[in-house]
Amino acid sequence: MKKTKTTIKETEKPRSTVTRRGFLGKTALALGAVTIVPRQVLGRGFVAPSDKINLGFIGLGRQSNGLAARFIKSTSAQIISGSDVWTTKMDWFQNHVQSVYAAERSKDTYKGITMYRDYEELLGESELDAVVIATPDHWHATMAIGALNSGKDVYLEKPLTHRISEGMALVDTVRETGKILQTGSMQRSQKNFRRACELVRNGYIGEITKVLVNVGDPARAYDLNEEELPKEVDWNKWCGPAPLLAYNHRLAPATNDVDFWPDWRKFRETGGGILCDWGAHMFDIAQWALGMDRSGPVRYLPPKDPAAVRGLRMFYENGIEMVHEDFGRGWGVRFIGSEGTLDVSRSYLETDPENVLSAKLGDADTRLYNSNGNHYQDWLDAVKNRTNPICDVETGHRSASICNIANIAYQLGQDLDWDPVEEHFMGNTQANALRSRIDRTF
Repeated sequence: MKKTKTTIKETEKPRSTVTRRGFLGKTALALGAVTIVPRQVLGRGFVAPSDKINLGFIGLGRQSNGLAARFIKSTSAQIISGSDVWTTKMDWFQNHVQSVYAAERSKDTYKGITMYRDYEELLGESELDAVVIATPDHWHATMAIGALNSGKDVYLEKPLTHRISEGMALVDTVRETGKILQTGSMQRSQKNFRRACELVRNGYIGEITKVLVNVGDPARAYDLNEEELPKEVDWNKWCGPAPLLAYNHRLAPATNDVDFWPDWRKFRETGGGILCDWGAHMFDIAQWALGMDRSGPVRYLPPKDPAAVRGLRMFYENGIEMVHEDFGRGWGVRFIGSEGTLDVSRSYLETDPENVLSAKLGDADTRLYNSNGNHYQDWLDAVKNRTNPICDVETGHRSASICNIANIAYQLGQDLDWDPVEEHFMGNTQANALRSRIDRTF
């Protein structure tokens, strides 16, 4: 079978690069061999292999349920604290996690969970090694940077940040602190996505010419009707750096016992639309397959219809076109090559011709980072071993940037030229202003 590689081969395990501010590397000690010594000798944030990694959860909404279940299963970690602006969610999380642990661990080895209304108090907890952040997007950067600067490693839900400038600052902070950050784009830890990316990367469908990515709509301005504010929430703190929005239960329900995902994802004040929410998964897979984890498209062409929610065309410097397009198979990615196509999602992996799917990789082929199917343990192992996880900060930032730039292109309805090295728009002051936001004082 003829194979044509479409990109320059790079180190396949996520790696750090030199910071934009000339950071030369402070992490040699942190990356050195870890020996079995007490936690207090290693210092806050370092974990002896014989120790459990003490975790704190920030953001105890619906997403925290599944995340907690994943980390509770790990014998190398234990959840010791949680924080949220909802008292209802704090109560639920505390009762849920403690009841699970009570059935598995004795009182001598598990002391229970400490709850905080203010996440900054949680970050000051001396026994805490790392945090899991699962808040709405508009809080991601502030909380993650605070955690890193307080000496904590971070698991940060996707999309990594709400604005491009926030992602740039977060990348720099990880490098400067030497801490470990895993982005919650967990599809990289799923076998079918890794298999798809290896087939594409190694040229099994030929030279890639086009990639179709189907995810949801771009973000829109907040438009929900105001409802009575529940007494269980500090709404000023929930909004935080975002504008002070009128409360609506669809935006942020009072409990996790609801049959919908909260709508903060849909609005540009608090999220990035479903374009960002799912794009941080699917554009991420496109980036991985194309070998573009440290870069991204350089040109964005929005559809001519200002009301359109699909049709954005993006071009990489090597000429590959990527389109935000519904190709009729739900949220997923289609790679189109000179010798075939490959479709991948959470429910299918198919190729045309069919025999591509059964191809065996050759000895000289690129193998991508294999986290053994466990995105969460991969982070814990990285924390313990002081190594990069499968979806490190730069990887998460670049995938989130595609989503954020796509939103800007749809919002402005303008063709955009993007410099992925300097990370700014060329010749467009209006677009450059949208890389960041003016935070509200609260």
